[in-house]
Amino acid sequence: MKIGVATKDWAAVSGHAGQARCWLLYDLAEHRLGEPLPPPTRVELAKEQLFHHFRDNTAHPLDGMEIVVAGSAGDGFIRGMHKRGAEVLLTGETDPATALAHVIAGEALPDRRFDITTTLCKLHDLFSRH
Repeated sequence: MKIGVATKDWAAVSGHAGQARCWLLYDLAEHRLGEPLPPPTRVELAKEQLFHHFRDNTAHPLDGMEIVVAGSAGDGFIRGMHKRGAEVLLTGETDPATALAHVIAGEALPDRRFDITTTLCKLHDLFSRH
């Protein structure tokens, strides 16, 4: 299983997945419950690769992710990731490793906090190509 975590600065879960430049990608194909997490691959997206700007008709560095973890995401981002085969999980957890541990254990993620950018994204999505 491949999981991507949107981050602000490689250290905290990002509150806006569509604008997140820094991603931690975990390949858990060989991981066993109880073992330490494998080190993530860091992916830094260019502006044109941000989902707020990206056109869905080409390959993307996050292709192949089965689960995406973020603090918040607009409906357009969620639909776009679903088309790419990824489920989006939103959380209030700020630590990427802790969020990932919840996902691996099959536990519910902590509820997300209010984020004004989600409301703005919903408004943006009403008038966008999504």
